[in-house]
Amino acid sequence: MAQLSDRLQRLAPSATLAMSQKSSEMKAQGIDVINMSVGEPDFNTPDHIKEAAKKAVDDNFSRYSPVPGYPDLRKAIVAKLKNENGLDYTVNEVLVSNGAKQSVCNTVMALVNDGEEVIIPAPYWVSYPQMVKLAGGVPVIVEAGFSQNFKMTPEQLEAAITPKTRMIILCSPSNPTGSVYSKSELEALAEVIKKHDDLFVLADEIYEHINYIGHHESIAQFPGMKERSIIVNGVSKAYAMTGWRIGYIAAPEWIVKGCNKLQGQYTSGPCSVSQKAAEFAYISSQECVEQMRQAFERRRDLIVKLVKDITGLEVNVPEGAFYLFPKCSSFFGKKCGDTIINTSSDFAMYLLEEAHVATVGGDAFGDPECFRMSYATSDENIIEAMRRIKEALSKLA
Repeated sequence: MAQLSDRLQRLAPSATLAMSQKSSEMKAQGIDVINMSVGEPDFNTPDHIKEAAKKAVDDNFSRYSPVPGYPDLRKAIVAKLKNENGLDYTVNEVLVSNGAKQSVCNTVMALVNDGEEVIIPAPYWVSYPQMVKLAGGVPVIVEAGFSQNFKMTPEQLEAAITPKTRMIILCSPSNPTGSVYSKSELEALAEVIKKHDDLFVLADEIYEHINYIGHHESIAQFPGMKERSIIVNGVSKAYAMTGWRIGYIAAPEWIVKGCNKLQGQYTSGPCSVSQKAAEFAYISSQECVEQMRQAFERRRDLIVKLVKDITGLEVNVPEGAFYLFPKCSSFFGKKCGDTIINTSSDFAMYLLEEAHVATVGGDAFGDPECFRMSYATSDENIIEAMRRIKEALSKLA
């Protein structure tokens, strides 16, 4: 019987996209579903960025772009890294890709050999372990649960490193938890990494600007770490540009050259018009970024307050991104009618079918005791969704 490749058999489908699709199907049937499953700002791309894209169309930016991205965009990224992060990169140390997702995958594919290990703290973004498997690597999951604010300790990192360890993937601010590593926490992890030769850290900083505790800290800032670090970032979250598909890496030139070689074979350079829009996003006023950040912070405060009022849910206060990752394990074993809640995926499905609120079970993120809600939606939606969830959970016994 014909079947797909072993490579694809190793992969699990994206749970977040599956949940989003199911909620869309229910909406199509006329059911009023509040979708809190997808990590996407609900704002429109700011007008000045859209105008730059229109100008790019009129200026005929309609041909193939260089594989690593236009030099002007890479210069703008170099300036951003210097001005905002105090990091010195050259244009040759930056590669622009079709979204930060491709940037992560490029890096894993370029650095990880068959059988090599990649340390991933859990909870993690659903795609990290799958990308490691795609590259033939072995995901090594380090459990950093609710009690430690979802952050891996230096001791845990040291204990997980073996002679086969090639890379660590860190996401701060974090998807799915909203946790943010402080400067001292990152420095302590960096000290562990530097003790081991040929060990790299992929620092996913896509939520950099959605931060409620002050300045973003990058692990690449510490002595000896820039040559070990691959920074991944992009315009999707900070500028509400998810569909424009522009991400990048900043890394040692030999890694960038490797990713460039890979990208040249399977996608080439990203969309020309999107690149001109992204360039303008970086070089123009950053006021829109702060306005959106403030809105997300207000929503964070609102949803935390409302969830704390729901008996049975435990919640920490996220310091960045736009996710809440409450602990729901107190409901395991409870039932409503014929529905029994045994896992966080069951829990999320119950909320979708009973409360018509789409969330994602924590199983997919490597933490089976919790579930993820995105609060990148209106205050009205947050208030109504929490009302529905509270009512649905009161029916479980």
